[in-house]
Amino acid sequence: MTRRWLIPTGLLLLSAVPVAAGAFRVTQLSTGAAAGPGDERFAADPVPVVVHIVTVTVFCVLGAFQFLPRRGTGMARPAWHRVTGRILVPAGLGAALSGLWLTVFFPRPDDVGTLVTVFRLVFGTAMAVAVVLGAVAVRRRDFAGHRAWMVRGYAIGLGAGTQAFTHAVFIAATGPVDRTGKAFAMLAGWLINLAVAEVAIRGRAHRRTLMGAAR
Repeated sequence: MTRRWLIPTGLLLLSAVPVAAGAFRVTQLSTGAAAGPGDERFAADPVPVVVHIVTVTVFCVLGAFQFLPRRGTGMARPAWHRVTGRILVPAGLGAALSGLWLTVFFPRPDDVGTLVTVFRLVFGTAMAVAVVLGAVAVRRRDFAGHRAWMVRGYAIGLGAGTQAFTHAVFIAATGPVDRTGKAFAMLAGWLINLAVAEVAIRGRAHRRTLMGAAR
């Protein structure tokens, strides 16, 4: 594997957990398989669930390829970036807004308390805002701002992948998590992703500044 594929491959592997879970859920709904405890809410109203799964999958998987460097691969050329961007913006909005819909209108399972709901509303809203600001920035030809906002939106959208690991850490440290533990495991996943995103954004801005000074 060449170095330029390291980041996209890592993001695809991180996406594998929510994508696989989503594929299982869609298969379950489409085949009419018996729902497990608490899953009846999905079978009763499957459309927003399927919309959320499909848009999150597109956003996470296709978005990973946006992190390919521009040199040495046809996929990272501006034309590819523009075409995929026209898919990623509606996919990101669909993922965020359908997630908010599910949070507000679907019955809560037993392990979801008020804190989880609040965190989902905060980060779902933040993801939608980031994608919108990214789209507005590119229309203004503010490409640095566009990239920064889309990276932030992608970091939030990929939260479920990191949350699989933060939940595992919480369980290893404390045993089965209660509602509060679940909430903070989810919060940790989002915050880790956003911290990494900010480091990447600031690192790229710093490199641009150095390159400009060297000219």
